[in-house]
Amino acid sequence: MPLHVITGAGATGVATAQLLAESGERVRIVSRSGRGPEHPLVERVAADVTDADRLTELLSGARTLYNCAAPAYDRWREEFPPLADALLTAAERAGTDYVMLGNIYGYGPFEGPLRPEQPMAPTTGKGRVRADMWHRALAAHEAGRVRVTEIRASDYLGPHAFSLYNLMVTPYLLAGEEALYPADLDVAHSWTYTGDVARTLVAAAAGPDEVWGRAWFVPSVSDASARELTARLAEVANTPAPRLERMGADALAQLAAQDSVMAEIEEMQYLDDRDCVLDASETEAVLGVKPAALDDVLREMADAARQSVGG
Repeated sequence: MPLHVITGAGATGVATAQLLAESGERVRIVSRSGRGPEHPLVERVAADVTDADRLTELLSGARTLYNCAAPAYDRWREEFPPLADALLTAAERAGTDYVMLGNIYGYGPFEGPLRPEQPMAPTTGKGRVRADMWHRALAAHEAGRVRVTEIRASDYLGPHAFSLYNLMVTPYLLAGEEALYPADLDVAHSWTYTGDVARTLVAAAAGPDEVWGRAWFVPSVSDASARELTARLAEVANTPAPRLERMGADALAQLAAQDSVMAEIEEMQYLDDRDCVLDASETEAVLGVKPAALDDVLREMADAARQSVGG
């Protein structure tokens, strides 16, 4: 029975561990907290994944390393490079296939549907971090030191997913309060379900040779505008008509002055001020991954949010 190692115990790491375990695969999920799903085939390990020596030990006998770990959003510039270096070093040493979970920051601003092969052209600090991580991994792949692929997602939907929408819209809508969201509310936007992330990661790891040495997009669960998405969430959750307004620049600046995570939002505003649509047709055709049903995802989000507040 093959062993798979997952770093990171957030929503995507847990979903990937559950998917693999439920299909009969052995999983070792590694995080600082040592958290993870309870399943007889899941081993939960508390470790610092920036320690390449320790991570190499944990990769012994593993077929695939899936990285779903990330530093705090306001610490990417300082903490992502050493994390990425440790993961890549450990995968090379252990001879383990390496599947990275990424996003679209490295592309910079774009027009029209984005395809995964579009060149990296980052214009932000976080975008440059992501592009550099990929270029280093791709260089190792092309040198024959490790097999690498990257699965790229847009903004997350799903229970417990860390995303601006889940932070600034979902709980307020369910409480019947006005939500302020720092985006153009009427542009098309691709949304990624965390369960679809897990299915794409696993499909890529088991895919044909053409999977490796390139990036793939997670099929979007919806390309709805924020306003359309929120209206649908209200219908599915059986709440009153949503009150959703755009958060202005001054209000966002005030939040940024008080919160270092919110301070990181401004440089990524270009993704929310114009159409941001991903073309994942290759993923669907080659890897056979189809997106989940939007209403099922929204229902899952609403149920989880209500349970978290005892509703």
